[in-house]
Amino acid sequence: MADGGEMDEEAMMRAFFPTSFGKAPTRPSAASHSSTLRKPQNPSSNPSTSAAAEEDDVGGAVVGPPGPPKELAPIQEDDEEGGGLIGPPRPPQRPSAHAEVEDEDGSMVGPPRPPPSKEGDEDDEDDDDEDDDDDDMDDDGDDFGRIPLSNEIVLRGHTKVVSALAVDPTGSRVLSGSYDYTIRMYDFQGMNSKLQSFRQLEPCEGHQVRSLSWSPTSDRFLCVTGSAQAKIYDRDGLSLGEFVKGDMYIRDLKNTKGHISGLTGGEWNPKSKETILTSSEDGSLRLWDVSDFSSQKQVIKPKLKRPMRIPVTSCAWDHEGKRIVAGVGDGSIQLWTIKTGWGSRPDIHVEKAHTEDITGVKFSTDGQILLSRSMDSTLKIWDLRKMKTPLKVFDDLPNNYAETNASFSSDEQLIFTGTSVEKDGQKEDF
Repeated sequence: MADGGEMDEEAMMRAFFPTSFGKAPTRPSAASHSSTLRKPQNPSSNPSTSAAAEEDDVGGAVVGPPGPPKELAPIQEDDEEGGGLIGPPRPPQRPSAHAEVEDEDGSMVGPPRPPPSKEGDEDDEDDDDEDDDDDDMDDDGDDFGRIPLSNEIVLRGHTKVVSALAVDPTGSRVLSGSYDYTIRMYDFQGMNSKLQSFRQLEPCEGHQVRSLSWSPTSDRFLCVTGSAQAKIYDRDGLSLGEFVKGDMYIRDLKNTKGHISGLTGGEWNPKSKETILTSSEDGSLRLWDVSDFSSQKQVIKPKLKRPMRIPVTSCAWDHEGKRIVAGVGDGSIQLWTIKTGWGSRPDIHVEKAHTEDITGVKFSTDGQILLSRSMDSTLKIWDLRKMKTPLKVFDDLPNNYAETNASFSSDEQLIFTGTSVEKDGQKEDF
């Protein structure tokens, strides 16, 4: 009983003190993370660090003043007691495409530079600078790398000069027009080894084909011949109708319902499947609605110094279908922006852009560059923001055909056009 009384008395005494009374004070321990700290590879090589970071054999707590912060590294280490691996596993080493980089102290960091190829390049930097040039050069040293010359076929059938070509937006069908008054239709998907056209058309007897243009939906195409009436065909070559011819006895061209002289060019609006543009020898351009063959939507008369009829020799839409450009027989280039209430006054007028008839005009995709081809044996590049002088003039390009055009490559880094040469005493167009 005495012992029990003493124990009750001792318990009552402890009730007056906090539970931590009589226990050793606790302090934050670094032992919980010491296993992930990277140990020096050779402790003797850095005595200051090893002396400041000695561990107790029992609890693993740090003894002595804290040393400098240690570098964390996900490297597996052997435990001193059990020999097991502690810490996270070493990450797998992956090859890197980055070359060695020189640090501030001059040491090389990063993965080593890959070994040179067997063929060997004496100067990598020079090779990098010349890669683009090498890709664009063929075995003969010509700049034809970006032109698809690996395969070709010859489509035969016309008996005279091919004056018009048109590929539908899907790339499956090709139209060709010629001075033999016919159109041939080729279908790549249904073509056999004979490479023959599946249909031949004669739009207007006795009139050469001057221009062909597909609709943006590839379901119809426009045919322009030397007659005064343009025609519309469906995808299979069936005629859908022809536009009306104007009254040649009416002096004011704006009062006629259509062209009164032979057409020189035409093009489908690239953004509207119902609108087309035509140019004529009667000195006008006209916008048509393909749903109404009886009358045009708009008549455009170029700006002239004197009231007279000068033929409009070429025309084209920009890629947004908001502007049209025309080459006029007086050598001028005139451009109109289609907007509400617009008239025949051009927004851009370049007098004497060429000394002879302009046979073709073409917008770039961004609408800032314009090409013009002429029978004065030149091809000119124009910046539409500064039209006073051309950016570049290519001369000595003979041109004997009124349908000779110019265009851009798909990346618009190259320009191509046709030229006329004399061979065996006869003029041929290439």
